[in-house]
Amino acid sequence: MQILGCNPRLISLLNRSTFHLNARPFSSSSSSPYSSQSRGGLPRFFSETLPSSKGGVVRVKGDEFWHMTKVLRLGIDDRVELFNGKGGLVEGRIESIDRSGVDFEALENPSLVSPPTTQWHVFAAFSTLKGGRADWLVEKCTELGASSVTPLLTVRSQSISENRVDRLQRVIMAAAKQCQRLHEMILKPPIAVDELLPVVAKSRLTFVAAAEATPVFNALSSLNKEPNGIIIIGPEGDFTEKELNSITEAGATAVGLGPHRLRVETATMALLSSLMLWSDSQELASN
Repeated sequence: MQILGCNPRLISLLNRSTFHLNARPFSSSSSSPYSSQSRGGLPRFFSETLPSSKGGVVRVKGDEFWHMTKVLRLGIDDRVELFNGKGGLVEGRIESIDRSGVDFEALENPSLVSPPTTQWHVFAAFSTLKGGRADWLVEKCTELGASSVTPLLTVRSQSISENRVDRLQRVIMAAAKQCQRLHEMILKPPIAVDELLPVVAKSRLTFVAAAEATPVFNALSSLNKEPNGIIIIGPEGDFTEKELNSITEAGATAVGLGPHRLRVETATMALLSSLMLWSDSQELASN
């Protein structure tokens, strides 16, 4: 096996006291609407019910109890946070543990964080994706801040199993905890293109990814932010011409995502990321 020698000048550079890395977490400004979403430091767990005030106690059971005590091996007096998926967050401690759950005591009054000002709803035809790609799509939608994801049923993506829906719900919960999101992303029941059309007709901000359409940032340059928006992504093999025409005729704006053919999950991330960043810039410009 060949051993590579080290450059003496590189060693000298690394040893200089002026050369160092600042490995510290990013922090957001207190003026940001997301500043209280992620405080860091404490493990966070989901609970539908939060203590109503400081000193209140709630019971944590099931998967969250298992993760808290068996995976992270937390014990009595360890500090954790609970969130309810509706913007509520509270810091507290583990008061007691038994075989069925833990008792959590609030060390402060719960806080309530408002949801983002623009709610993006994703309709994506991902039921045919295999090898964990659908999990990845839903996970990243959660992290990026989509308000909901709806499996879209098309000619080329016709069904999704109940077992898969249950798994995706678990993926969403795990992703919400990992990214410290306080408002849960909703996984809605599957919907067919024909059922989507009235929803599109009522929306003032709807985009559908389409090959050779106007680039997304060109389309956004003349638009204003709205409280709700819709993102539509077709299946592998794309929409049929009839499906795409019906969606645009209902009021959706066709937008392009570059010169290459994208997978369903890639197109979803590209369009959602673009629109989330655009929404943020619109929010800052209006303040």
